[in-house]
Amino acid sequence: MCGIWALFGSDECLSVQCLSAMKIAHRGPDAFRFENVNGFTNCCFGFHRLAVVDQLYGMQPIRVKKFPYLWLCYNGEIYNFKQLQKQFGFEYQTLVDGEVILHLYNRGGIEQTACMLDGVFAFILLDTANRKVFLARDTYGVRPLFKVLTDDGFLGVCSEAKGLTNLKHSTSFCPKVEPFLPGHYEVLDLKPTGKVASVEIVKFHSYKDEPLHAAYDTVENLPSGFDLETVKSNIRILFENAVRKRLMAHRRIGCLLSGGLDSSLVAAVLLKLMKEMNINYPLQTFAIGMENSPDVLAARKVAMHIGSEHHEVIFNSEEGIQAIEEVIFSLETYDITTVRASVGMYLVSKYIHKKTDSVVIFSGEGSDELTQGYIYFHKAPSPEEAAEESERLLKELYLFDVLRADRTTAAHGLELRVPFLDHRFTSYYLSLPAELRIPKNGIEKYLLRQSFEDSNLLPKEILWRPKEAFSDGLTSVKKSWFSILQDYIDQQVDDLLLEKAAEKYPFNPPKTKESYYYRQIFEKHYSGQSGWLPHYWMPRWIKATDPSARTLKHYKSAAQE
Repeated sequence: MCGIWALFGSDECLSVQCLSAMKIAHRGPDAFRFENVNGFTNCCFGFHRLAVVDQLYGMQPIRVKKFPYLWLCYNGEIYNFKQLQKQFGFEYQTLVDGEVILHLYNRGGIEQTACMLDGVFAFILLDTANRKVFLARDTYGVRPLFKVLTDDGFLGVCSEAKGLTNLKHSTSFCPKVEPFLPGHYEVLDLKPTGKVASVEIVKFHSYKDEPLHAAYDTVENLPSGFDLETVKSNIRILFENAVRKRLMAHRRIGCLLSGGLDSSLVAAVLLKLMKEMNINYPLQTFAIGMENSPDVLAARKVAMHIGSEHHEVIFNSEEGIQAIEEVIFSLETYDITTVRASVGMYLVSKYIHKKTDSVVIFSGEGSDELTQGYIYFHKAPSPEEAAEESERLLKELYLFDVLRADRTTAAHGLELRVPFLDHRFTSYYLSLPAELRIPKNGIEKYLLRQSFEDSNLLPKEILWRPKEAFSDGLTSVKKSWFSILQDYIDQQVDDLLLEKAAEKYPFNPPKTKESYYYRQIFEKHYSGQSGWLPHYWMPRWIKATDPSARTLKHYKSAAQE
């Protein structure tokens, strides 16, 4: 995890522009470099480093003797860099996993490079010999990337939007900052002036397709067919492999543990593999909640079962409310459910950074979208529509859950790893018949639970624990986190302000005091950038007026049972 930043064709003084790069310093607390591009006085790279792999030679932009004309700035982890080295005989000059990008590009161009990377990444690759700039982002957008491109060819690129919003440019209008779409790469021509021109933007991978790099994976061809035992076995093999490849690190590994199915499975498999690989320190697991939080109690049970070194972070409503402004600034969104769920994750990340030496943090993100874990999936009209909704959620992950997970951890210099979003695991799961993936017997994620039923990885009551939304599980059932927030905000926002909300904020107008409150904070820091969020996250197929699972009828009946 790190922060990348680059400018091409800047009209302004680069040393002044460079100040914008410091806004993402939290992403890389270990080192910083600012480097001009030889021959292009108005082009430069900025890099904030979190040293996780190759602490000696890992600074960026990466340049190697073999390709002096290539400059690479990337944020991410490439899990298959050693397999690709064996396959193609690459001669690496560093231990940095991202060096493989240079070798792949030299061997087969940008398209093959993007398709062959098994991992999470956002990168800027500059080829001064052919005067090309390339941008690319991983399939689900686990690693963030934003860009500004003006009509006259000025390009700014950054891990977070805040590193681009105050850039100066000769044109009078404020340049438009946009998220770079996941699963795409862009080719730009670099002109002698240092300005650029976009040539094409290409979607290089659809998450339903088995990725090109699967041909060189450590897991051989899996048995085909959809009989239940085969499917369950394949799910276990691929998930375990997804966790194993993510153990690549020279820093201590920890795991977020909410006590729900997803994070508990990740923690259990992670601990099992760490023992097998003789990693000689205990796995630290981290739970957060208020007093009597169902998440904290469930996580404690899991930690005792798997034998992790467990940490509980207890916060009160005042601490949660006080964190909201910092959280919205870090997130760069005003989405209601994202803000609610981010407070706990932000506070637990702060604790990990201050009180422990864990830096690489595993998490269960992506499972709800992939395995139809949200409670509203019980109301899907058909298995086919449920499958379509699952794909829509995966496509929008970068706007919601993955955004939350990246920004709340990165704000405290931590690197997030999400095995549920492994390319091979997701493409296999999405290839299964739609009726296999729907909730069954009133229980969501039935197939995933079934697959691990005989593994003894988790206590049965955790394996079959009903869905609890992360922001809701932080508090007792008597008083939900969203109710605590709404009671506080009710005193902060005047009724008249809400009545005129649509006039003040015509795009995505706030419909509640809570959403108005978040929007006000967002506009204070990112005025006029409301388009970063195309729509609010809301459940489907039911007339929901609030994104919390605890407001749904199905949740109430499950809780009463």
